[in-house]
Amino acid sequence: MSTRLPLAQRAVHGAKMLVHRAGFDIYRESFKRRFVHALLLHGVDTVLDIGANVGQFGQELRRADFAGRIISVEPLSDAATALQRLAAGDRGWTVERAAVGDTVGTLTMNVAANSVSSSALPMLERHADAAPQSRYVATEEVPATTVDALVDKHGIRPETTLLKIDVQGYEEQVLAGAAASLDRFTAVRTEMSLVPLYDGQALFADILTALDSHGFDLWQLEPGFVEPSTGRLLQADGVFFRRRGSNRTPTS
Repeated sequence: MSTRLPLAQRAVHGAKMLVHRAGFDIYRESFKRRFVHALLLHGVDTVLDIGANVGQFGQELRRADFAGRIISVEPLSDAATALQRLAAGDRGWTVERAAVGDTVGTLTMNVAANSVSSSALPMLERHADAAPQSRYVATEEVPATTVDALVDKHGIRPETTLLKIDVQGYEEQVLAGAAASLDRFTAVRTEMSLVPLYDGQALFADILTALDSHGFDLWQLEPGFVEPSTGRLLQADGVFFRRRGSNRTPTS
């Protein structure tokens, strides 16, 4: 018996595949034209990738022809191992295993089943209900560092660097750990929650206000996590660039 689909079904399947591929290509083209173009426009030649997971963001940068330096930092052992494998053949891509917060030491991470939702903060039920695969399944003790320590260790020049933050509610602590260097970064890209998803997290307005006080303007906003039952946007990525004339000299 033939398993070949009828012509009409094959046509529909082919159309769906084309639409899916077109959507993926549009996303990649948008990432390249809007985001990476903006980085180049502002002279960004380095990306400090905080919360890198298995390297998705770094990989998109390379696919969009970003040829600069990438320093990716990821706390979870399994994800960090996968990240190191991905970056192994790229001389401009450095990987460090660590959580990033407001102090150097150790930190207990809550490990999510889907890995990407892992956080140092407790997860609220609204998040777990919206994405059941994000529920915590384990904890892991990890080394912890700060943005300031990473800047010193890796010889990063913040004036030509994007600080990218994807830490699932821990954004406020990451910014606190950049006390000596935040006023010198050219750009920040950070995930922001519009509603509480992790216990004790800062929300969209808090982060917007904090970055504005450090001389950053919001340039781009990209929708992220959406609540399936309501269609409400729960998280978005904000891209900020330094306001002209707002660079400050850090105090010693």
